[in-house]
Amino acid sequence: MNQVSSLTFRPYYGSLCWTPTFRRFNLHFRCHSIRAMASQSHIVGYPRIGPKREMKFALESFWDGRTSAEELQVVAAGIRSSSWKQLADAGIKYIPSNTFSYYDQMLDTTAMVGAVPTRYGWQSDEVGFQTYFSIARGNANVPAMEMTKWFDTNYHCIVPELGPHMREWMNSKRPMLKDNFIASHICPDIFSGCNCVDFFSSYSLSPLHSKALFSANAAAQASRKSSPMVTNEAVQNAAAALDGSEQFQGTDVGGRLDTQLKKLDLPILPTTTIGSFPQTMDIRRVRREYKDKKISLKDHVDAIKEEINKVVKLQEELDIDVLVHGEPERNDMVEYFGEQLSGFAFTSNGWVQFYGSRYVKPPIIYGDVSRPKPMTVFWSLLAQSMTKKPMKGMLTGPVTIMNWSFVRDDQPRFETCYQIALAMKDEVQDLEKAGITVIQIDEPALREGLPLRKSEQAFYLDWAIRSFRITNCTVQDTTQIHTHMCYSNFNDIIRSIIDMDADLITIENSKSDEKLLTALPEGVHFGSGIGPGFYDVHSPRIPSDKELRDKIKNTVKVLENKNVWVNPDCGLKTRKYSEVRPALCNMVAAAKYNRGMLA
Repeated sequence: MNQVSSLTFRPYYGSLCWTPTFRRFNLHFRCHSIRAMASQSHIVGYPRIGPKREMKFALESFWDGRTSAEELQVVAAGIRSSSWKQLADAGIKYIPSNTFSYYDQMLDTTAMVGAVPTRYGWQSDEVGFQTYFSIARGNANVPAMEMTKWFDTNYHCIVPELGPHMREWMNSKRPMLKDNFIASHICPDIFSGCNCVDFFSSYSLSPLHSKALFSANAAAQASRKSSPMVTNEAVQNAAAALDGSEQFQGTDVGGRLDTQLKKLDLPILPTTTIGSFPQTMDIRRVRREYKDKKISLKDHVDAIKEEINKVVKLQEELDIDVLVHGEPERNDMVEYFGEQLSGFAFTSNGWVQFYGSRYVKPPIIYGDVSRPKPMTVFWSLLAQSMTKKPMKGMLTGPVTIMNWSFVRDDQPRFETCYQIALAMKDEVQDLEKAGITVIQIDEPALREGLPLRKSEQAFYLDWAIRSFRITNCTVQDTTQIHTHMCYSNFNDIIRSIIDMDADLITIENSKSDEKLLTALPEGVHFGSGIGPGFYDVHSPRIPSDKELRDKIKNTVKVLENKNVWVNPDCGLKTRKYSEVRPALCNMVAAAKYNRGMLA
């Protein structure tokens, strides 16, 4: 058992300078103070991961019980101290405070104001690490609190629960000021990772300097536009030729499902997983050594093949109906494809936090996008050769690839998205030609691109849904198309999700207090298959057989049982096999139990 820290979160009242989106970036830019009339420099936040992801590794070591709370605090204190020194050395006058978090800023605020639900057993004035991380990750007895995306970004935050227990606590305690906070402005270009230095200052340039500056900028823009690295005439012509007819399949989803179920020979309440399986240290080492040219291509393929075989055998053991290959060859669901598509570039250390200790490196889309060669067919065929059960081909959708990237600014975003859609369409066609009968095209970031202005939302949803449909508009009725979405407020765009016309949509529901189910009966007919996600994979907690039985039972009361699929709420990449095996075993047992009840 990890020792609970004595230096913990005290309830706090006061104004919070809270801008978590900017602090997600771990880009190690230099901060410059700028001389201008009466100007002073300030930034609103700073990366909290550490230059070599020290915080990530310290957290995971603490969670595994390999290090103590005191050791975790030492790492955290070192990151905070070095950040403050770096900012001071750069000349930043007003250094921000409260930019650090062990897990999530919203969770910190929940702890500071004492909004801890009674089910976590918290009774004292301080919220220790044991309670704090139980709220975030759950424990053996209690699931984690709800998680959602922060203002349609990929940053996942904990959703506070305010109730009578909260009001009673606030009435019985005096406010305690823990730190001094300064008010700040939010940089209007916050999502581009700008350093927000003195953005409200006035600047003056000499006419000669000004002319040279703008001339150089115009020359750079012209060079970019004419560069063959940026412009691909064939790609542009293919995107321009899209006329709308390419996004519609000939048969409605109900007719397709009947055809597919006969071919796939699936039971009611079929079971599947979302795609990834645990990525062990050995697999990460193999990928790293192959990238560094320390092992041969053959050694790399052999190691990945062995891992895929292990994943397939485990799923067959558990009697899962539609299998996945586990994605051991992939580093990240966007980075993996970006590395194989033209028009993408990557950083070495541009890590972005999306929740807890999980970070990704968003690609940079700088030019027209195309697919030089097949990206997943080899691995999908290899996995299918290991089983007689259906094996899913696993792809990331165009909207998610774009929304989780830094996107070029010299053309509308929808044009870039159409280009990615056409590239993924080529991959879908090759998978189908190779005999893969179930293809999943994930779109977890669909809602993240939704504009805040309601007047702009319909246009975005139109081209985003169209982009998805472009990817699979040519498939046969017998080829089943899945998609997956997670941790967003889908209720207000549920009709657009239906318009995606996928044969199966898996949507995170387990960590949203099953709110999705309340949206569907209100005049919404969901004709396609739906997998609500019956347990939370972001927590190490293993759901019981009975808990899963009850969840499935409640779901089939709301949805047609012939359309319901049973699956976890997301990929299993972040979990351990010691957690995955019993959780999936209970999930399959619960599905079989409910099949018997429906027979």
